Amino acid sequence: MIREYSYEQRIAFCSNPTAKKLLSICKEKQSNLCIAADFTSSDALLAFTELVGSEICMLKTHIDILNDFHPNTTKKLQELSHKENFMIFEDRKFAGIGNTAQLQYQGVPFKRVEWADLINAHSIVGPGIIAALKNIGLSSNRALLLLAEMSSSGTLARKEYVEATLKMAEQHEDFVIGFICLKKISNNLKWIYFTPGIQFANDKDGLGQTYQTPDSAIKAGSDIIIVGRGIYQAENPKQAANEYRRAGWSSYVLSLSS
Repeated sequence: MIREYSYEQRIAFCSNPTAKKLLSICKEKQSNLCIAADFTSSDALLAFTELVGSEICMLKTHIDILNDFHPNTTKKLQELSHKENFMIFEDRKFAGIGNTAQLQYQGVPFKRVEWADLINAHSIVGPGIIAALKNIGLSSNRALLLLAEMSSSGTLARKEYVEATLKMAEQHEDFVIGFICLKKISNNLKWIYFTPGIQFANDKDGLGQTYQTPDSAIKAGSDIIIVGRGIYQAENPKQAANEYRRAGWSSYVLSLSS
């Protein structure tokens, strides 16, 4: 796929400040790499983040899998994000009724709205969940991604689901900035596409996860590649992060039209 607009040029099409900031970071750091940091220890999460922070535009967390969560954990994550210039994406995948989602977003102990630049939600619940989360997050300059497609085999998120998800996003374009998806799903330049399941080895994990390479994802229209085990399980995570960052950025540069 040939891109007619760079990250920098697409900033003008975005209304949400989080979207603008993310695209600016991509340009400044020459990185479209988001790392999924699936750690169960706060110390391990923070040490890993400090190690790879210079390579990423975004860190993806699952804060509720930490065995020893403490508010200082997210405070230190924020400090690292400011120091290394990356954003934090809390992969909660909200999927309840609006009132429940609000409680999960702003309530203790995690208080996600206070530190997570981005969150995501399943659109299967309907547009009410978007409105509920927006009511909490928009005033804090937060943003939402909708799960349009998933990288797990057998997913039920097919064509009709994707189309309905896109329609919901259009109704809340001030808060929704893009999609978790496997490919570009719209020609509108305001949307940012985040693709999970990225590894150099195009394979499966035996638990339903399927993988794409950085190049195949970027060629399919992805803007941000999400890499997990390919980096945090590597012998040298810092080196692996650098390799994925360079691969993703190179593919992006090659996709730009002259």
